Amino acid sequence: MAQINKPTDYFETKLYAGSSSNVTVSGLDFQPDWIWLKNRTNAGNHVVCDVVRGGNSNGLGNLYPNLTDAEYLPSSTNDSIETINSDGFVVGGNGNTNGSGENFVSWSWKAGGTGSSNTDGSITSTVSASTVSGFSIVSYTGTGANATVGHGLGAVPKMIIVKDRSAVKNWTVYHIGVGNDKDILLDVTNAENTSTAWNNTTPTSSVFSIGTLGNVNTSSNNYIAYCFAEKKGFSKFGSYTGNGSTDGTFIYTGFKPAFVIFKKTSATANWSVRDNKRDSFNAGDTNLFANLSDAESSSNDVDFLSNGIKLRNAGNNWNSSGATYIYMCFAESPLVGTNNIPTTAR
Repeated sequence: MAQINKPTDYFETKLYAGSSSNVTVSGLDFQPDWIWLKNRTNAGNHVVCDVVRGGNSNGLGNLYPNLTDAEYLPSSTNDSIETINSDGFVVGGNGNTNGSGENFVSWSWKAGGTGSSNTDGSITSTVSASTVSGFSIVSYTGTGANATVGHGLGAVPKMIIVKDRSAVKNWTVYHIGVGNDKDILLDVTNAENTSTAWNNTTPTSSVFSIGTLGNVNTSSNNYIAYCFAEKKGFSKFGSYTGNGSTDGTFIYTGFKPAFVIFKKTSATANWSVRDNKRDSFNAGDTNLFANLSDAESSSNDVDFLSNGIKLRNAGNNWNSSGATYIYMCFAESPLVGTNNIPTTAR
């Protein structure tokens, strides 16, 4: 498949200022299917919404990446994303997603709309997929027994994030850098853990496997999974070893990054989230943690280059000497697109 030359057709970061009333976030080059929001100014929970889960008359259902909470269906139009538009979305007047005098960040991905039935696995799933960008949103109901779930990507996922919508459970992550006999939890600092979550089976181009772990497969509970396959010029998922130096590890992506999450897997650490809109020049110093409600913090430690990421200090969350890390990264622009126009560092 051809390289993606315009990553903003499938992923983009948008910043917005809060208000005492509804705020319209617009200007995306696509209608978003998965939206992740965070208050930058003050402490507040991360919020994710998607079109597959939907919501109720007050807005889309909320899940909180830094919490184990079950899905929350809004009780008023003030505490969720109210509507999704052709180039953005509308957030309600207060709560974790809006507030007068506060600044927010949104990360949005395009999948394939509201979704359709998928029978590739032993569990029938509802799937919204973009085979071009390698991203799908998958809804399924657990059986409590070893099973497979169709993901709709037509390529092998390198990362899968699963949340039990029905119960208080950890967010459970499969990552190619951790393997099929372990998991790592998005909402806490824990290192990787030996686990039956994936039934010791690597995903295929049509399904991912789940074991009997309750986080991913309790009988009759409803689940949502966000699945990512790697696409040239758009996304990269891998692992690296930190060197504990200001002349830090270089991570080759083959594109100029727009967004990255780092997580240490060999010991405890936070999930560090960086993007190209909160930091528009090097060295990037604006940090959020996916597992914490904390406001934004500063630390000059990451360069986004034309072909990857250069780490610039020995921070525990991204570059401890000898420690192992995983990452997920999405592009601002490919290093050289098929139109032969090269990109540059910021």
